[in-house]
Amino acid sequence: MRVNVLQHTPNEGPGSIKTWADQHHYDFYVYHPETFGKLPTVEETDLLIILGGPMSPNDDLIWIKQERKLIKAMLDAHKPMFGACLGGQQIAKTVGAKILDAPHKEVGWAPVYLKDQTIPNLPEKLTALHWHQQMFEIPEGAKLLFSSDLVKNQGFLLGDNVIGLQFHFEPEEDNVREIAINDVDYPLENNDLHQTGEEIIAHGVPKENQKVMFKLLDFITK
Repeated sequence: MRVNVLQHTPNEGPGSIKTWADQHHYDFYVYHPETFGKLPTVEETDLLIILGGPMSPNDDLIWIKQERKLIKAMLDAHKPMFGACLGGQQIAKTVGAKILDAPHKEVGWAPVYLKDQTIPNLPEKLTALHWHQQMFEIPEGAKLLFSSDLVKNQGFLLGDNVIGLQFHFEPEEDNVREIAINDVDYPLENNDLHQTGEEIIAHGVPKENQKVMFKLLDFITK
């Protein structure tokens, strides 16, 4: 299997997604469309991973629109996709859902609650890393997968092979440090979780997050 990753900013990498791919001995390619303007084709993609970033799907940027053309082609080919934060928003917008300002800006660690039992053996409550102030509408025909205390639309399952999350299960310890030290001012501006970058780093990554990330990827690629 060839796993193609779209990484939009240097400090938000694939984290445990790469660990999962390595354990399965899958080929792993990382593209940087914002920097190089290069995207894979649907023909050379078996699994598409769309990561987060500070931009919005509503931005009038050529590469953002080109990325959605790839997402549309992946949907038409019924190939698996996983999107985190911006990635989840890009999938949602591709199928006609709106991307809106969230009622609360969430930056830091906070619980999310499972809302659908389609994917087996997921915990009812998990602690995830949030780093956003926009959100997606749940696409038509998709299932609401996760909610948080402040923002209802935290995740969706579209069909049996596409997952979009508003938050992050993929970061490992070093990824959290990289996110926080490079985007140090973002947690300080109107953050409804009231956490600083230092507190976010000190929290640590719950061990179960990697297991859940693996289960999500296993489900959409089964």
